[in-house]
Amino acid sequence: MNIENKLEQLKSRYEELTTALSDPSIFDDSKKYAETSKEHSELSDIISIYERWKKVRGDLKNARVMLSTETDRELLEMAKEEADSLEEELESLESEIKIAIVPADPEDTKNAIVEIRAGTGGDEAAIFAGDLYNMYRRFADQKGWNLEPLSGSESGKGGFKEIIFKLSGKEVFGNFKYESGVHRVQRVPETETQGRVHTSAATVAVLPEAEEVDIQINPADLEFEAYRATGAGGQHINTTDSAVRIRHVPSGVVVTCQEERSQHKNREKALVMLRTKLYEAEYEKLRSERAAARKSQVSTGDRSAKIRTYNFPQGRLTDHRIGLTLYNLDDIMKGNIGDVVKALKLAENLEKLSAIVE
Repeated sequence: MNIENKLEQLKSRYEELTTALSDPSIFDDSKKYAETSKEHSELSDIISIYERWKKVRGDLKNARVMLSTETDRELLEMAKEEADSLEEELESLESEIKIAIVPADPEDTKNAIVEIRAGTGGDEAAIFAGDLYNMYRRFADQKGWNLEPLSGSESGKGGFKEIIFKLSGKEVFGNFKYESGVHRVQRVPETETQGRVHTSAATVAVLPEAEEVDIQINPADLEFEAYRATGAGGQHINTTDSAVRIRHVPSGVVVTCQEERSQHKNREKALVMLRTKLYEAEYEKLRSERAAARKSQVSTGDRSAKIRTYNFPQGRLTDHRIGLTLYNLDDIMKGNIGDVVKALKLAENLEKLSAIVE
């Protein structure tokens, strides 16, 4: 089965759902109405893109006929410009279809907990971890997401030894999960007097935020400890026991939070981190099963895999999973990683698509 046949099937299903929603009797069953409306809404965007794709394809066919038959020079030039524009739009629509046609992962709609840790490279690795944090912060601003720091350890020379934060918004995990892995940087450190290029690394882990319905925690299994926070933050840092440490006794998992002035707020944030940590093992098992089933080249969870290189002397970013190389590194470090995310999402969906249309 090719993609167009699959789209025609989806269109037929969409028309069935449209008919069902126009029947007044559907309101007698609230559950059925909700399920039908949800499926109809999910298919609506795909069908809209598909209809646009068919129109553009037809217009392009007409433009090509004109190119092969027209003799007027001015009309030929107009037809060529139109054909070039339509070809570009058709290619863009085809990419959108390949992304939209694959059923979404239920995890993709969740918020994300992101951990950035300095790896090999000493002070330069910590500075790079800070650069990644700033890049993600700017990307989050562009997407309209909320970034909430949960825990962090600053480096004396700048950047972070570790920074953990939560991203909230629409489709956060679905857009951000591709960042998990080892990020390698090649550049001349500010402390380097001889101009030599050094290689350092930082590790990024992106996890779907676990909600209370995902992970049930028995309060009796928790040990709480309040202590005085350290670092930047004002006089309260040294005078109040606002920082919180929580230990989950059965698993041994320990989380801390000192970002807020209030012990109560730090406790709430720490519980969010704890739920996500406990959920991580379950999610990793699911991710491994999916990867084994289709031998995915696009890692979306393996934090030990080297996924990307940032080469500053050449202004080059390379994503090793899909062989993507871009020469606008300065722009990317300002948070403009949308093209990278889109390319990774498309590559993963093409893998899934091959199974759907077989």
